[in-house]
Amino acid sequence: MGSYINFDEYTDTSMIKIPANPLDRVIGQDEAVKLALMAARQRRNLLLVGPPGVGKSMIAQAMSFYLPRPQEEIRVVHNPVYPERPFVEVKTRDEIEREKIEMNSIEGQLIDPKDAPQNVAERLGYRCPHCGFYSSPSENVCPQCGNTKMVNTAQSPFSDVFNVIGAAFGVGSNERVTQTRRIGEHEEVIVYERQGDKIRVMDEKTMERRRKIEKKSPSKVIVPIDRNPFVLATGASETELLGDVRHDPYGGHPQLGTLPYERVVAGAVHMAHEGVLFIDEITHLGNLQRFILTAMQEKSFPIIGRNPQSAGASVRVDDVPSDFILVAACNIADLQYILSPLRSRIIGNGYEILMETVMEDNEKNRLKYLQFIAQEINMDGRIPHMTIDGAYVIIQEGRRKAKEIDGKDNALSLRLRELGGLVRAAGDIAVENNHKLIEKGDVIEALKLYIPVEEKIKKYYGSMENALRTEATGSQKGVYNYSNGVDDGIYN
Repeated sequence: MGSYINFDEYTDTSMIKIPANPLDRVIGQDEAVKLALMAARQRRNLLLVGPPGVGKSMIAQAMSFYLPRPQEEIRVVHNPVYPERPFVEVKTRDEIEREKIEMNSIEGQLIDPKDAPQNVAERLGYRCPHCGFYSSPSENVCPQCGNTKMVNTAQSPFSDVFNVIGAAFGVGSNERVTQTRRIGEHEEVIVYERQGDKIRVMDEKTMERRRKIEKKSPSKVIVPIDRNPFVLATGASETELLGDVRHDPYGGHPQLGTLPYERVVAGAVHMAHEGVLFIDEITHLGNLQRFILTAMQEKSFPIIGRNPQSAGASVRVDDVPSDFILVAACNIADLQYILSPLRSRIIGNGYEILMETVMEDNEKNRLKYLQFIAQEINMDGRIPHMTIDGAYVIIQEGRRKAKEIDGKDNALSLRLRELGGLVRAAGDIAVENNHKLIEKGDVIEALKLYIPVEEKIKKYYGSMENALRTEATGSQKGVYNYSNGVDDGIYN
């Protein structure tokens, strides 16, 4: 059958424009793309049904492109009364920005030690009281005159000894100096603190704001606000999917161990909050599907320690937000293994889509094949573009697959993952041959190498049954017995 492609318009796949819109990069799944766009905008769930390699994961990932940026950050807050039951705190973007401003307001002012009062600079260890030379407070001896820089302000006769020992370990008592200053008729307290090579200056208002913040319970961010709205949970374990509390060998002892709130780890259902949770081959989750259903229904899911032998088993964080769009995928044969309530929840607030496996062989769709080839080459990043002659061989392979696998004439296969592998194999051959473009001969050579192993078995043995029979017979003729070192004769 002749080519529909205008060879005069395109010479190679580098001339093919790749759409900026991720959903427009999905080939041959027009209905699925339309419903996916609606689902993203209306926050509906999707169940994608079809064989591997037809674009299910690509559609799921493209959906996140249409979602707004996450607006909430999830934190776990220490509970001083009952540490094993930390609190959950949800912060919006506006609240986080105000918090940053508040934190900046307690930082005070950083000044050069030379700009501080001399007695302050001396007591903090920046200025030598003997020669006036300025150096780092970590240097206990003045590099200019060789005298000690320590200033004795304590009354104890042993304070000099303690100060020198403490300074030697970097924990000297001269890390903060408090003084007063007069502003008009008002006298206020000023605090000077060491801050590396600078001195931090804080007035009364700054210190008051700092005291208020220090009174708040400490917290840990488990779901950051700047995150990827697409979370892939295919093949996730129970802890990866639902979260966990890490083990502490000291049992969370406040002096020795790690407090419970610091050991909480969010799961995929929490990381997907405000985004898309994609689970391919969802039936492989088995009974874990019921937890997905609970998270969808409640829009929150608790985090607990999942190992009964761990110190984390006693920790529980309730009401952790998990408001996500579920995009699940499976093969036709696995539909029966999706939990009925979960499937009902998807249908009740979303769509079920049967993916296409072929599309009509016409000029428009052949151009889509060229787009697919160009996309695969760009994603790989290590192979050159392909000539139109080479692309035509890929198109012919697509026609063959549509005929042999799906029984469709005048059609192109949409099982594109395998064809993507063929493109890469041809590209590797072109690189080995030092070709600037992937040529027709490179694709033909790749076809010989990229035959599925089932086809190779059929070609070599005649049928799968013959291969199995031959393999079984050969294994019985003579096998080396590793338990006693006896050769049963096959190597004689």
